[in-house]
Amino acid sequence: MLRTAALGLAFCLIAACGQRGVVTIDPVAKQFGETEPVFVGTQRAFDPASGSFGNLRTPVLSYARLDISIPPDRQPGEIRWPREGAAPNPLTDFLTERQIIFPDAAAFRKNLRQEMLTETVNKNQALIFVHGFNNTFAEGTYRIAQLSHDLDLPRVTVHYSWPSAASPLGYVHDRDSALYARDGLEKLFNEVVEAGAEQVIMVGHSMGCLLLMETLRQMDIRDSAKLQRHLRGVIMLSPDIDVDVFVSQASTFESLPDPFIIFSSQNDRALQLSAFITGEPSRLGNLTDIERVADLPVRVVDVGAFSTGAGHFDVGDSPELIALLNQIGSVQAAFDNDNAGRVGLLPGIVLTARSATEIVLLPLEVINEEISN
Repeated sequence: MLRTAALGLAFCLIAACGQRGVVTIDPVAKQFGETEPVFVGTQRAFDPASGSFGNLRTPVLSYARLDISIPPDRQPGEIRWPREGAAPNPLTDFLTERQIIFPDAAAFRKNLRQEMLTETVNKNQALIFVHGFNNTFAEGTYRIAQLSHDLDLPRVTVHYSWPSAASPLGYVHDRDSALYARDGLEKLFNEVVEAGAEQVIMVGHSMGCLLLMETLRQMDIRDSAKLQRHLRGVIMLSPDIDVDVFVSQASTFESLPDPFIIFSSQNDRALQLSAFITGEPSRLGNLTDIERVADLPVRVVDVGAFSTGAGHFDVGDSPELIALLNQIGSVQAAFDNDNAGRVGLLPGIVLTARSATEIVLLPLEVINEEISN
């Protein structure tokens, strides 16, 4: 009992426990902020009391669209929720301008297809984001809206919201829910392809990466040719996966998706705690020895120098890292080049161990200081 309480307290401290994210609908917000449409597939049960999706599991995959207002008065990486009991402020708060809950998959596909046609580039490309441990429906949805806006991702964004318990004490429940949600993610991928997306980029965060890998693995076993035809690449942010499990998962693929990018940090306190819970020295997202994945064609990007707070979402939280990535246009563009090209685009150190490549990103002032010395 004391161990459970201690772990709960540790998770609360790392997650800076406070007000939880909820969907706040405010049509007036579109007059102030920039709009990021996010399409959603979810296996969360609908909660009539809140008018949105809760934390309970359901075998039914529901579909929605939320037009998120990104407030003008904020720093890159920052998400603010309306204060409890206070009127929402569209200048500072993330708000939902409009929420559409589609009656069926056909309506979802139609609206998604129309949105893809409005893109000036990458009209046939979509990004699917899978959130991590201890997330409400709103938190995951608003997070990918923030990430898409701050990194200026030039494609339609889709969020797979699996039924996390949204509780610091729900680690085991969430891991079971991630496995429960595999078929739903596969179905969402297929619906996005049916809507006209010829290329799909998959992005996972934390425990969502376990769900992502398990789903891609079963899809590869089921129809490897289809997966290779439509999967454009995989990006993992702070993946909460046992390293040996990841190597086992990856070894079953006929051909591992390319590019396959892993953002990691040894300063990730959430993954340090996860490693303690599971009895392992490290997780994939805070890998200390690239030799453990050396035989896999993956690119491990160490962003520990940019860690803030718990260090569990540096790509989304660090204004400096966001600015650095924006200098190259988009995350994907950086990694479409060969090793020599990447060195010129991203300041850092490239270390290669057989098939795997490790890139250590450093702040510009550190690079300049090393050069001057």
